[in-house]
Amino acid sequence: MAIVSSGSQGQDRRRSGAGSGQRLVDPQADAETAPRPEAAPEAPQAREDSLRPRRLADYIGQGELKQVLGIAIEATQARAEALDHVLLYGPPGLGKTTMALVLAEELGVRCRITSAPALERPRDIVGLLVNLQPRELLFIDEIHRLSRVAEELLYPAMEDFRLDLTVGKGTTARTRSLPLPPFTLVGATTRAGSLSSPLRDRFGLIQRLEFYGLQDLQAIVQRAAGLLRLQLESEAALEVARRCRGTPRIANRLLRRVRDVAAVNGEPLITAALVDQALSLHRVDGRGLDAHDRRLLRLMLEAYGGGPVGLDTLAAGLGEDPATLEAVVEPYLLQQGLLQRTPRGRLLTPAGRAHLDAQGAIA
Repeated sequence: MAIVSSGSQGQDRRRSGAGSGQRLVDPQADAETAPRPEAAPEAPQAREDSLRPRRLADYIGQGELKQVLGIAIEATQARAEALDHVLLYGPPGLGKTTMALVLAEELGVRCRITSAPALERPRDIVGLLVNLQPRELLFIDEIHRLSRVAEELLYPAMEDFRLDLTVGKGTTARTRSLPLPPFTLVGATTRAGSLSSPLRDRFGLIQRLEFYGLQDLQAIVQRAAGLLRLQLESEAALEVARRCRGTPRIANRLLRRVRDVAAVNGEPLITAALVDQALSLHRVDGRGLDAHDRRLLRLMLEAYGGGPVGLDTLAAGLGEDPATLEAVVEPYLLQQGLLQRTPRGRLLTPAGRAHLDAQGAIA
């Protein structure tokens, strides 16, 4: 995997700490042109944790999304054009970056990866754009965090494949336009509503990734187990799927923790009982709630009688930042119907009380 630092006019800076430190990852770099340190040891095998699917046919779940993108890819290839710009949004961990890499693989082009916070200065985005090759993919994660200047540079680049630069200052300033090859911008965000309308309207394909169903998650776990060379019973895969909060990233993480326990215990076959043992050790219960989730629910029940109680009050009681509770902890509890938001504050639901009673033995 080649890593290229971006800078002014796309010059490659390899000095430690140069520029803003952003990196571009090219997953399809030609092995002959990729930089190789002289003393670099040979990799004995492919990375064991490379669990991402590479082709659309291998991507499990998100059926509607795959159908839409499959049609767009086929039509684009028939016309020998660059794919329309794509905006992928939805909760974290659902495969937005993976889908960008799959698109590049299906189109037979390279995918350059960066994130919006790394594009601090105008020259950072300029360096990316001027180095793009025809039909390449540029993937920008957290695109809702783009600076205003970077966003304005993207407008003509996305619409007219043109880069408008201002040269000089004051009365000597003049505008210079540089042509860009046709390319595809793939943006990913967890907050589509935070994108400005001009930027959002320039995407030809806007698609949401949904939480995965239990059957798809079980298939994802079984596929990952095969790549990790694990012997996994079907019921064990289902048990991991139940506890991963509808998110493949969490499913893969939990599977690795189960693998650790199986290796230490010398268990060649992973059973549902072993999954329960391993994930109970990590305090993940049967519905995927961890200790932090249960702490919040217990605080509401024991200190405030189940609510309603304000977010700031809960955050102070837990010693957490209110934004962290709202963005990280609450969404899954709301989705599961264990917590309710009301105009008066947060309220513990009867289902939340029942879950605490059932899980009372788990701290």
